Amino acid sequence: MSSRKTKAPAKLGRSLLLCAVLALSACASNDQVSRTGIYDPKEDANRKMHEFNKDVDRYLFSPASNGYGFLFPQPVRNSFSRFADHLSLPNDVINHTLQGDLEEAVGTTWRFLINSTVGIAGFFDPASAIDIPRDDTDFGETLHVWGVQEGAYVELPFFGPSTSRDTVGLMADIALNPFVVIFRDPTQYIGVAAYVVDAMGNRYDFDDTIDSILYESADSYAQARILYLQNRRFDLGISGEDIYTDPEFNPYEDPYEDF
Repeated sequence: MSSRKTKAPAKLGRSLLLCAVLALSACASNDQVSRTGIYDPKEDANRKMHEFNKDVDRYLFSPASNGYGFLFPQPVRNSFSRFADHLSLPNDVINHTLQGDLEEAVGTTWRFLINSTVGIAGFFDPASAIDIPRDDTDFGETLHVWGVQEGAYVELPFFGPSTSRDTVGLMADIALNPFVVIFRDPTQYIGVAAYVVDAMGNRYDFDDTIDSILYESADSYAQARILYLQNRRFDLGISGEDIYTDPEFNPYEDPYEDF
């Protein structure tokens, strides 16, 4: 009886989250968004969140990452990073399937099985050695494939730069994550812990670059925003002509460089 009581709220929570995802997805698809530049109608709120994220980085995440990098050498950090990537493979399978890319879904399934066994739970990567590389994806890309527009730029707490479409995608990826759906406390939080550890490793490895963007640029918010949008659009395979149809728009220009 007690197990039913524990599982019911979890199932209800996931159902409500999925409903929210579908509702937000519908809203995102109806956004009056232009691909000719940057759509940031909530810039004031986003800038406040950006400052909050900078404070979190300055006083918590960056010091923790430096400690992590000092304690663990590069090979160990690489193993943790491979493990974190491995845990996200089931989500990749789901999204490749939803995108209609069954070949990648099958390849990712094989990669997961090989690295789960021969690769010792993903800490090693024998799949890449036999030419089964990872083709990472997410529900934000799935929405893009389905024709959902990018939507407004959003700065999320802790996660940082995003768009309304990618925010919906993030919620869906969390709701559909098999490790969250299948396992119970505390096993279901292994993926979260692995993500945080991997993020600390990246923060340590790219410390100088991240510091230059956040603390040395004239406008760190504008810099982070344009870098995120450029890289995200490139990852989604959107060509420069598709995005920057406005001849007056220069994607490499800092709009705040005169301030």
